[in-house]
Amino acid sequence: MSAEPSLKRRPKIVVIGGGTGLSVMLRGLKEMPLDITAIVTVADDGGSSGILRSEMQMPPPGDIRSVLTALADVEPLLSELLQYRFSSGTGLAGHSLGNLIIAAMTDISGDFVTGVRELSQVLAVRGKVLPASGQAIVLKAEMEDGTIVEGESHIPKAGKRIHRLFIEPADVQPLDEALRAIEEADAILAGPGSLYTSILPNLLVPKMADAILKSEAVKIFVCNVMTQPGETDNYSVSDHLTAVHQHVGHHLFDYVIVNNGEIPEQVQSKYAEQGAKAVHLDLEEVTKRGYKVIADRLVLFRTYLRHDAGRLSQHIYQLVDSWMVRKR
Repeated sequence: MSAEPSLKRRPKIVVIGGGTGLSVMLRGLKEMPLDITAIVTVADDGGSSGILRSEMQMPPPGDIRSVLTALADVEPLLSELLQYRFSSGTGLAGHSLGNLIIAAMTDISGDFVTGVRELSQVLAVRGKVLPASGQAIVLKAEMEDGTIVEGESHIPKAGKRIHRLFIEPADVQPLDEALRAIEEADAILAGPGSLYTSILPNLLVPKMADAILKSEAVKIFVCNVMTQPGETDNYSVSDHLTAVHQHVGHHLFDYVIVNNGEIPEQVQSKYAEQGAKAVHLDLEEVTKRGYKVIADRLVLFRTYLRHDAGRLSQHIYQLVDSWMVRKR
């Protein structure tokens, strides 16, 4: 596949999510001729992000930091520095340096969104990084037994199947710039990433799902390679799509990108010890619901299984490029 553009302008692509999966994909996408806007969750309440969120009354910076680092056009050492986590020091242990820098920029500028925008310029970020909202949200889950679990970091640890998610405050305001990016997008992607704690929190922000629904962009869901213990145990590809539909009330996506590459037995065994397994592609069910499926070998394994960012990005670019050619 070639990434040579057949269009006069760079397609505008909005990527929605958070966490490691999104950052991995963005490292590949930033090498494509695309105008990228990343809309990132503000529901994190664990670790360094949770402390800064509580003590400085600011949205959690962790997912924003990871995305900024992925899209930054800087020396590898600076990227490593931003991700550096202190292992000792009173008040410092557990904090990421990048999180502290975002907190400082928020304090200096007086506003989280402005702080992120100015740090993006310092880091020569290829694209825009926007929080879904300018204020932190609290993520809550009603489990199938009726119990309520509060907090993004606590939900996967509950050991129960999730029935539904909701956010507080329910009337949190979406970032106008994020809604505008969706309105102007040629393509909108959700995932990869934790379904219930990275992707859906963005879609539950008022007006966000409606803006996606109204958009004339091509809409793509990038499915995780493995299930996630405490969130998507035993989920197939169609189960992921069902969860999105149940939460937003709409059929949001046109395409689904999934891995169909073989995962080595020893790798599967390693993940099985943690309660995870490969997400099953129930192709007939997915296509019956009207989704178009792009399946390919999309995994790399080093210490962990990750999407092959280059290969995945090529698929995304070709899909967006052909979509825009058809629209002309």
